[in-house]
Amino acid sequence: MKRQKRDRLDRARARGYQAGVTGKNRESCPYQCLDARGQWLGGWRDAMEGRGSGLFMK
Repeated sequence: MKRQKRDRLDRARARGYQAGVTGKNRESCPYQCLDARGQWLGGWRDAMEGRGSGLFMK
């Protein structure tokens, strides 16, 4: 059975979330496409909210 690849936008959001968890700033977004960049920033914002509420250790 073949495994399906994850959607590119889902992958961009997941990478943005990981960047936010590790404490990277929003200017480190590697995407130029507006859709992927928006998803990356959305994941980054979610992670930063989690850090602000004490979900992750700094």
